[in-house]
Amino acid sequence: MGIRLRALDTDGFESLPTHIRECVFWEVDPSADIQTSAFDKEAWTSGLLLEWGTCAQLAVSGDGPSIRPQSVIGTAFYAPPLRVPRAAHFPTSPVSPDAVLLTSLRADEGFAEARGMLLDAVVADLVQRGVRAVEAFGLRAESAPAGSLDGICTECMIDPQFLSDSGFELVAPHHRFPRYRLALDEGLGWKSAVEGALERLVVEAAMQITGGARVDLVPTSR
Repeated sequence: MGIRLRALDTDGFESLPTHIRECVFWEVDPSADIQTSAFDKEAWTSGLLLEWGTCAQLAVSGDGPSIRPQSVIGTAFYAPPLRVPRAAHFPTSPVSPDAVLLTSLRADEGFAEARGMLLDAVVADLVQRGVRAVEAFGLRAESAPAGSLDGICTECMIDPQFLSDSGFELVAPHHRFPRYRLALDEGLGWKSAVEGALERLVVEAAMQITGGARVDLVPTSR
């Protein structure tokens, strides 16, 4: 069973996993004290899609043209930091003004390879749109004292080790919420990374058309 990638569109909201469809950790200001609201999440997503463009990539398990709710096994959400109320409340804020914020990147158990594929899709999309960098807040949950992460949705944050292994640079150190940056406009390393991301996306598209099984043609560190 292969993994396919698709950009989220206005008709795809209902295909999202329940937690992703309802959690508003990033999308609603913490002062509102709202943790889950499918209405607010859909309003935020739809508004961003219409006003800014693609704001999420989906990893879909299985074959066939349709997307069933249970077939979405990974998601990556990203947005301009000013459209993400939670972003201003971290001790390592603010996000750089030239960067798009990668808010969350997750994959179901057993589909760890989807995380790298999702990041490739995000990078490819942002490069084509002329974005200079992508930044993300990491969460070091393993070192946090009991109760210190109340109000933090650990499922909607990203493992710092994954960010580091994926080429992100630590730009704002913190014992719990470090901020990382991946520049998209500097040097041959950037060109190689983007070419690799685009190549993998082309391979994925070709495999969808032919119905063949996915094979990893380019080894990655992720």
